[in-house]
Amino acid sequence: MGMDEFTSLITDLANNINSNMAFFKSSSITKPNLAYSKLNELSNFVGSRYNVKMEIHFPDSNKIYNTNDYGKENLSIVIDKFRKVFPIPREQIKKEAANLFKNAVVTDGYMYKGKEGVKIVFDDKVRSRIEILPGSVHLWVRIDKDVEKFCNWLMLNVYAGRQLNKK
Repeated sequence: MGMDEFTSLITDLANNINSNMAFFKSSSITKPNLAYSKLNELSNFVGSRYNVKMEIHFPDSNKIYNTNDYGKENLSIVIDKFRKVFPIPREQIKKEAANLFKNAVVTDGYMYKGKEGVKIVFDDKVRSRIEILPGSVHLWVRIDKDVEKFCNWLMLNVYAGRQLNKK
């Protein structure tokens, strides 16, 4: 896959969400669980084309009503849940994050049982964050151009080498 795999992934997701927007707008109000279920069915479908498991989360359950935000925040991408160490030095990931996100604190995270991780906490009202593990990335933040750029870098440097199912 090319350099912008994450961009392709979220664009693909956005296209799938948009083509079902009428359904989401009506069901989010009347049957939010159905909207949630359909949303994760779509994210699983799109993720499978990139050989990842993608999930959309609603840490604040009221966000289910914000249909225009679907796929733009609170996203998890699982590449290999059994991988415990990064394929590149952790310091390289931290340096890349620190260079890109001037309004964030970049630290080690989840350093236990031989596992490693990196946490980026943004200096905003809700303390948005990105949690990077050797086998997954969790975006508890609105996906803007910088987050997208960083995730493209991660896909290329940390999560590369997967067999892609993209047709």
